[in-house]
Amino acid sequence: MKWEDEAIVLAARPHGETAAVVQLLTRAHGRHAGLVRGGQSARLRGIYQSGNRVSATWSGRLPEHLGSLECEMECSYMARVLDDSDRLAALSAATAVCEGAMPEREPHPACFEGLLALLEALEGDHWAEVYVRWELAFLAELGFGLDLSSCAAGVENDQLAYVSPRSGRAVSLSAGAPYRDKLLPLPGFLVGRGEGGNAAVAEGLALTGFFLERHLFHPHDKALPAARLRLEQRFTPDGGTSRGGSQ
Repeated sequence: MKWEDEAIVLAARPHGETAAVVQLLTRAHGRHAGLVRGGQSARLRGIYQSGNRVSATWSGRLPEHLGSLECEMECSYMARVLDDSDRLAALSAATAVCEGAMPEREPHPACFEGLLALLEALEGDHWAEVYVRWELAFLAELGFGLDLSSCAAGVENDQLAYVSPRSGRAVSLSAGAPYRDKLLPLPGFLVGRGEGGNAAVAEGLALTGFFLERHLFHPHDKALPAARLRLEQRFTPDGGTSRGGSQ
């Protein structure tokens, strides 16, 4: 058995003295692991950094086997953001979410394209807002999309301001006011109001994090990845963060 595919490195973990087990997100084969012989060596270690885009070749005796991987570097997105701790945190969070939430060996080309677009956007000014949108799209691709198109209570003459934690549907400002303590804030940039900002990103990460945990991690007795929690901790409701060049 053998295939070749475009891929993004999600994680690499030591195996034995010199090898590494590498998790990839591939375009046509979904999340897929393989053994890289010599993967801990100085020559190969740089290729298997989270977020790197590679050309991958997998081979194995049977499809269900771990198999062997050989990869060639196409683009090092990690190197692009290595000097910016906030953008690096976003890259680490995204790859950790993909590794922890995506089913193994189930093709999701849209997830590959979405992660690739996010990695490209990390050098832009509004990378944090793009990250929140990416998590919304990720939820939708895996079957748990939120409905932010209209008010769940049928109120159409007021701005959307909340999301129901039960239904994942938007709720208007007036309809949600009596229940605001039980609803999740909906940042305006997700429904066409404003460009975002740190406080809005904090709300967005809290929103998507709630549904990621509920639908994709908790059912498998997992918590949100530590890297994802660290990203959320970089943003606070009062707008505090150290992210540079994002406002």
